[in-house]
Amino acid sequence: MASINSARRQFLQQSALSLAAATFPGLLLANTGSLKRVASLGFNADVEIEITAESQQVAILAKGPATQVQKYTAKLLKGPSQALRELPNNYLGPILSFQQGQKVRIFFKNSLNESSIIHWHGLHVPQHSDGHPMYSINPGEQYVYEFEVMNRAGTSFYHSHSHNLTAEQVYRGLGGLITVSDSDEQRLELPAGEFDLPLVIQDRRFNVNNQLQYVHGMHERMQGFLGDTILVNGKPDALFQVKSRAYRFRAVNASNSRIFKLGWDDGVPLTAIGTDGCLLAKPETRPYIMLAPGERVELWLDFSGRAVGSNLVLYSLPFSGTQPGMMGGGMGMMHNTLTQGGKFAIATFKVTEKTSDSPRLPETLVPFQRLSANDVDNPSNPLPIAISMQPMRPLLNGKSFAMDKVLDFEHVKLGSIKKIRIFHEHGMMGGDMQHGRKSESSAEDRESPMRGMRMKKPESRSEHDSGRNMGMGGGGMMEMAHPIHLHGQQFQVLRRVTENVRANYASVKDGFIDTGWKDTVLVMPGEELEIIKPFQDFKGLFLYHCHNLEHEDLGMMRQYLVE
Repeated sequence: MASINSARRQFLQQSALSLAAATFPGLLLANTGSLKRVASLGFNADVEIEITAESQQVAILAKGPATQVQKYTAKLLKGPSQALRELPNNYLGPILSFQQGQKVRIFFKNSLNESSIIHWHGLHVPQHSDGHPMYSINPGEQYVYEFEVMNRAGTSFYHSHSHNLTAEQVYRGLGGLITVSDSDEQRLELPAGEFDLPLVIQDRRFNVNNQLQYVHGMHERMQGFLGDTILVNGKPDALFQVKSRAYRFRAVNASNSRIFKLGWDDGVPLTAIGTDGCLLAKPETRPYIMLAPGERVELWLDFSGRAVGSNLVLYSLPFSGTQPGMMGGGMGMMHNTLTQGGKFAIATFKVTEKTSDSPRLPETLVPFQRLSANDVDNPSNPLPIAISMQPMRPLLNGKSFAMDKVLDFEHVKLGSIKKIRIFHEHGMMGGDMQHGRKSESSAEDRESPMRGMRMKKPESRSEHDSGRNMGMGGGGMMEMAHPIHLHGQQFQVLRRVTENVRANYASVKDGFIDTGWKDTVLVMPGEELEIIKPFQDFKGLFLYHCHNLEHEDLGMMRQYLVE
C-alpha cells in the first residue's frame, strides 16, 4: 500500500507540475517545463552547499535504541568554513550561516523514498528557489537552488515543503536553522561565537522502542499534532551551562502545531532583539513572549549577577483560548500528551562560571522603516485572508490549495505594497456556502486527502466578493488560533483588532511583538489583523498558508501570483 501511495503521489506531483506550467507559462525555469537540475553558467556563487535528505538512525533519547528519522546532511563545496556548522549526533540539519549579498547555490538531493523539496522559511528569494511544492523532486533526483541573500541580519529556518508530506517530513526531522549577518549587525558587537546559540524548540512523541509516533487520525489532524516530549536543539531535558554574562539565543518554534508562551520561572521579563528574520529597531521587553509554529524570536538572556551554581528554568507558561471551544484544553489529552496551553519546562540554564566580561544591551539596534497605511495602494480594499474551519476541512478564503489556481484578487502587481486583512470567517462553513453560493469544490474534492494536488478549472472571484462579503467570526465554536505564514517578502503588522476575542485572550495579549518585520503571525480566535506586505523584486507564485503543518497538508494554503 505504501508503494502504491508513493507512486500515486509522484503521478499527481508530475501532473500538478505539468498543469501548473500550462496554467502559468514562463514560471518554470529555463522555459523547458522541467525542474531545475543543473547549475546556471552565469551564476557565480560565493557559497555552494550540497544538501541531502535521507533516512538515518539517530540517538535522541538517553537510553534505549536509536530513533529512525529523516535528516538533512550537508557538504560545503565552496565558501567560508563558517557557512556550514553541523550539530553532532543530531537529527536537525546543519546551521547555515550567510552574509547579506552573498550568492548561494544549493544542490538538493533526495535520498528518501518519497518526494521532497526545501523551503527557505524567512528568506526573500525568487520563486524557483522558494520551495514551492510544484518543484518537489522524486527519490534519486536533484534540484538546484540559486539566490542572492537579500535579507538583513536575523534568523530563518529551512524545512521540507512537499504538499501533503510537509507535516510528517518536518516532524521526522527535515529542518534546520539559518542565520544571516550584515554590516548593521556587526557594528552592534552582539554576543557571538559560544555566546550566540540556537534554541530550536519542538515537541515529539515516542513509543516504548524510542521510535517517533505520528498519528494521522482526522480529529488530531484538525487540531494539529501535539507531542508529549519537549526537545531543544534535537535533545530532551535541555541544559545550557552558561557564564554570568549576556547571551544571544535564537529561538525557533519548529513544532508542527504547538504554541509556546516563553517565560522565566522567577517572573523576570524577557528581552527580544529580533523577530522573524530581522533585528528590531530597539530591544523590546515583555513579561512573556508568544511563539507560534514558524515564528522566531532572538532573545537577549543576561545571566550577569547570577551566582555560580544557580539555575533558571525557561517555561512555556499556561495560557488558554487557542483551541476550538468544544475542545477545551485540547485533544492532546486523548493521546497522553502535554495539552496546548499547559505549563511545562523547556530548558534549564545553569551558571557554571563567573565573568565580568559581558556586553551591554544596545539602546538601539538597526535602522527600521515603519510602513503605514499611506504606503499601500489599496488602503480601503485590503486583500483578504479569511480563515474558516469546515468540518474536517480547514480553508483560506473558502478554498483549498491547488497548484494551478489563483483567485482574481490573488493576482498582485510586482512592486506593489498591499494591505492585507487576516480574519476568522464566521461559523463552520466556507465563504461560498455561507453566503448562499454553491461551493466550487466538488464532493470528491472535499473527501480526497490529496485534493491539494487535484487539477480543476481556473477560479474567478472578484475582490469585492472575496474581501467585503466575508464576515469575521466572533469566537465561534470551531475557531482556533492559526499561525499564518506568507512566503516572499516579509511584512509588518499594522494593527490587531480584538473587539470580538474571547475573554481568555488576556492570557496571551502581552506576548506579541509586532514592531518588527514578520513572515508568520499568530491569529487568535475572534481576532483580526491588518498587515502591510511589499511584493517586490520577484515575479511568480508565492504561497500563504497556516503554519499548523497538519492544516497546511489538509489544504489550508493559497498562493499569490506576482506579475
